[in-house]
Amino acid sequence: MTVVDTGPTTDAADAAEERRRSSYQPSQALRVEPLIGLEWSQAIEQWGGENATTPAETRRSWVHRAPEQQVLTLYRAIVESDPGAPAPWWLRALADGKLTSRLEGFTVEDRVSKLLTSRPGWVYVPWTNDGDSGFWEYVPSERKLAEPGVPTSLMLTDRHPGWIDVVRVHAGDTTPDPVAVAGLPDLRANLARVESLAP
Repeated sequence: MTVVDTGPTTDAADAAEERRRSSYQPSQALRVEPLIGLEWSQAIEQWGGENATTPAETRRSWVHRAPEQQVLTLYRAIVESDPGAPAPWWLRALADGKLTSRLEGFTVEDRVSKLLTSRPGWVYVPWTNDGDSGFWEYVPSERKLAEPGVPTSLMLTDRHPGWIDVVRVHAGDTTPDPVAVAGLPDLRANLARVESLAP
């Protein structure tokens, strides 16, 4: 009589598979993005503002419309897990106690916008990283370059209490350090000098 071994019985095979699974150690840890990260990316997602000519026209994200305290609570929660999480300049300033309200940040944006849109050559650029408020470019400054580059740019920031940074016109991969402007009165008084910055 010949006996053929067909392998372990079903129960034995199941037990062996269970042991294999329980002892399996992946070579790399599985990385699961926390739900708060997904929630934050949806909160700052910009939509419908691609053709905006002012910051006010881009304020359509949840962070612009939701109750301010809710926005702050979610922002503080995301910063705990990701200190470099993208956020508008005014929200970072508000969370640090440098601004008293979101409206105060919007007012700064609107006043800068009013000044720059009244001057020829300044163009508002709404498409930036999610969370950013956009920036302005002084297009005529590109004429100072012998090759394609980046025009003089003005952006709002939380890194100093003047809220305004200027980056001079430049070509190549190296971006010059931003120059701090001491607020709207300083910008208004020195706008011609900003427009004449050389590479």
